[in-house]
Amino acid sequence: MNPEPNRYPLRLRLPNALERALAALQEKGGVCRIVGGSVRDALIGLEPKDFDVEVYGLDLETISETLSKLGRADLVGKAFAVVKLWADKQEFDFSIPRRESKKGSGHRGFEIKPDARMPESEALLRRDFTINALLYDHSAREVLDYYGGKKDLDQGILRHVSPAFREDPLRVLRGMQFAGRFKLEFDAETAELCRSIRREFHDLPAERIWGEWEKWSSRSTSLAHGMRALQRSGWLPHFPELNALVGLPQDPEWHPEGDVWTHTLCCLDALARDTDWPVLPAPQRSLLAFSVLCHDLGKARCTRWAEKRGSKRWISPGHDTESVWLSEQFLGSMRAPHALVAKVMPLVGNHHFLNTVPEQGHSDASLRRLSKRLQPATTEELIYVMTSDHHGRPPLISERQDA
Repeated sequence: MNPEPNRYPLRLRLPNALERALAALQEKGGVCRIVGGSVRDALIGLEPKDFDVEVYGLDLETISETLSKLGRADLVGKAFAVVKLWADKQEFDFSIPRRESKKGSGHRGFEIKPDARMPESEALLRRDFTINALLYDHSAREVLDYYGGKKDLDQGILRHVSPAFREDPLRVLRGMQFAGRFKLEFDAETAELCRSIRREFHDLPAERIWGEWEKWSSRSTSLAHGMRALQRSGWLPHFPELNALVGLPQDPEWHPEGDVWTHTLCCLDALARDTDWPVLPAPQRSLLAFSVLCHDLGKARCTRWAEKRGSKRWISPGHDTESVWLSEQFLGSMRAPHALVAKVMPLVGNHHFLNTVPEQGHSDASLRRLSKRLQPATTEELIYVMTSDHHGRPPLISERQDA
């Protein structure tokens, strides 16, 4: 017996070309449901950009033939049961329900079996999270919610739809970037499921790993939420440069917030809260997010208990220099673009520039030398990193950095 969905009224504005396509498919006897991110985004007040449609009751050939009368329609992946429509300079994906079964390793080892007669509730079981398993009925102007996705969205919870989640390990990193974008936290059972597939991380191609990190860095509203989700998932050890910061002590006089990992998350919060980072272009957001994330990686190699200012303290001399190559190693492990890495490294290596301010201030010559050292990054970008570092020691905010 198929479950009945919860229904929520929603007036989702659709492009004219999509309206025409839905009407044409419905006239052929199809039942159309908009699914996934566009429904999620509309529910939280964001303007949907990409529209994916699942069509029940029609085969791929009929869908393709019907859509070809409205624009350019290509059956681009019969194995994946997808037809693409280009109309009015826009692109839309139409698919029929399918079953997926794991046949090999990695995120691509699936056997796909399309079934246009599959019940909606069953078709949604292949989705990753409940917030992405929401359907929109354009005729009734209602959201159809079979698995509690709207409630999870309202409560800030990231929950898997079914045990099939474990068949695609990339979903853990998708969860990381969703957590950052929408300020979500993993449900306890979902976090445990993520931990149970930790070993499958090594089956993921580096470029797919980078794709999720890039979304975290450029689309997040709370970068720290994403990092907390990564830690809760048990996947932080796959990024040893970051994992080494957890529990790494700091001088409590200068860092009352706690260990280096906590400081890093506070700095990420400060970047989003205390600068205009949220409205910068995506490439610059990404650069600054990674620069702040990596700025103290070197502390894992430099921290020691030693004499300073007449008493024993935790100190990390030279950590800014060590952070440079560790940043390169971290970003290189997932094949981040060379242009981004080339900017992150000097920003990380010079984030303590203010510590060198003489009483009379820096000379024009020293500022010119700084500018040269930072290339291809800029002094303006360094200010974002230094501001985040200053404000990442709550409740302290000082005019000068010291650790």
